[in-house]
Amino acid sequence: MEELTIDLTYGTALFEAAKETGKTEIIKEEALELIKVLDREREFCDFLKAPGISAVEKKEALQNIFRGKICDELLNFLCILIDKGRMIHFERMVKVYLKLLDKEEGLSYGTVYSVVELGEERLRELEEETSALLQENVKLRNEIDPGLIGGIRILVDGKIIDASLKKRFDDLSSQIC
Repeated sequence: MEELTIDLTYGTALFEAAKETGKTEIIKEEALELIKVLDREREFCDFLKAPGISAVEKKEALQNIFRGKICDELLNFLCILIDKGRMIHFERMVKVYLKLLDKEEGLSYGTVYSVVELGEERLRELEEETSALLQENVKLRNEIDPGLIGGIRILVDGKIIDASLKKRFDDLSSQIC
């Protein structure tokens, strides 16, 4: 539970700083790229997370490598994480940042469940229809659920749109009983 609070606190702080400076998109792109770099360079990532290495050494390494390559706000954020021993949470903090950015832009993500994989065109149509219905910009990903029998079920931010045959059979069954 404490980890969620840490992720939310720091992710929100990063988002607020990005908004104040007008660099939300730059920080988004750079943070996502930085996650890829840290994932590829496991030794460097372990170095940044190692409790036995001083914060001064870690921040010096960060600045030598990333100064001029990422914006100062993100570099400063990383230095704060080093000082507070929170570097291990960086990726989850960025996820919080991305969710806040999506919310700011009125974007929601959801899942459309279907018996067979939906084509890109059908997925876009469902995004448009769902966006109009929920009055927000919705991006959907498709997951296969053979238990539906037919039709689709859409889940967005806890809201369910169920147009499946299984739902129709369940409704019919409850009316008969």
